Amino acid sequence: QVELVESGGDLVQPGGSLRLSCAASGITLDFYAVAWFRQAPGKEREGLTCMNQDYSIENWADAVKSRFTISRDPAKNTVYLEINDLQVEDTAIYYCGADLNVCFNRDDAYIYWGQGTQVTVSS
Repeated sequence: QVELVESGGDLVQPGGSLRLSCAASGITLDFYAVAWFRQAPGKEREGLTCMNQDYSIENWADAVKSRFTISRDPAKNTVYLEINDLQVEDTAIYYCGADLNVCFNRDDAYIYWGQGTQVTVSS
């Protein structure tokens, strides 16, 4: 049985940092493209960034390019998303998705999804 489990979400103040984790069981994440998406209340799911199987990275959202960093730890079968200088507009549920294909900025391109982890940025 395949499972992706996100964790690391929290309530943080503006300017803070978080590291989100996407831990897999039942699959080896190194064989998969792994993407991070987020969904804010009342908004569509937004693609943020993705790491291909060759460790190349695609950044899709303007907010990502300076503040978000995706990384992998194959020993832990986990992909991370580090977010710095958190802003109120980063408040959302953050999801990871995995697929054997390469990265695509479409949420229907990923066969496996986690349940999400809540990030709330508030003073």
